[in-house]
Amino acid sequence: MDITCGRRDCCIFRAPLISRFRLLWLVAGLGFLAIGAVGIVLPLLPTTPFLLLAAYCFARSSPQLHKWLHNHPTFGPLINNWNQYGSIDRRSKHIAIIIILLTPIATVVIGVPWWSLASQLLILGVAATFVLTRPDPPRKL
Repeated sequence: MDITCGRRDCCIFRAPLISRFRLLWLVAGLGFLAIGAVGIVLPLLPTTPFLLLAAYCFARSSPQLHKWLHNHPTFGPLINNWNQYGSIDRRSKHIAIIIILLTPIATVVIGVPWWSLASQLLILGVAATFVLTRPDPPRKL
């Protein structure tokens, strides 16, 4: 299938189907990476699942970005611990729980409706339960 845009120098639509899929995986990976980065500061938006999705997409599109993400000083250990052991390290658990505890306080301070606070508490409770029930990774010697 040859879909062209009429420009002679345009190669994106003349590229083989495999290359177009790699481009889609790359765009999806970059999007998931951006959402994960935003999740660092937004308490109801988790970071690690989006980083795992970004790593999955980069494995199918860009070996360089896949390697960069796995070797990243902040994100790499989270991804590697999850991939190898299904675990979350203690430091990440502590940070997550502190943010989970501070979020309802901030919500009360800004004066949102009670139903919003109740739904937030329910979601945060599920998130806290999930985080706290994940095992710790093995200690490095």
